[in-house]
Amino acid sequence: MTAHISRTVPSMTEPDIAAENALLSRELEIINKRGLHARASAKFVKCVERFEAEVTVSRLGETVGGRSIMGLLTLAAAQGTSILVAARGLQAGEALAALAELISNKFDEGE
Repeated sequence: MTAHISRTVPSMTEPDIAAENALLSRELEIINKRGLHARASAKFVKCVERFEAEVTVSRLGETVGGRSIMGLLTLAAAQGTSILVAARGLQAGEALAALAELISNKFDEGE
């Protein structure tokens, strides 16, 4: 006797596909004293990894992946610098909101 296991995968509707492919972005100001340094970049990446979203960060024409500590460091985003954070995917909005909160909380560094 052979058992057959099947899974039903729900199909995505056109609005679902459109939402997944939509690019959302926010300009965010780095306000912590040390800017987007190694520890802050690591926290940024850890935050990004919680979401089903592809995140990029841009500054002065350079764009890096939001999951790359080294990439974020190359942006040299000091205090007072604005960065453009863009996200695409099922949780793009949630990812942007969480990153905005992390940055507004000064990466939980207190200064």
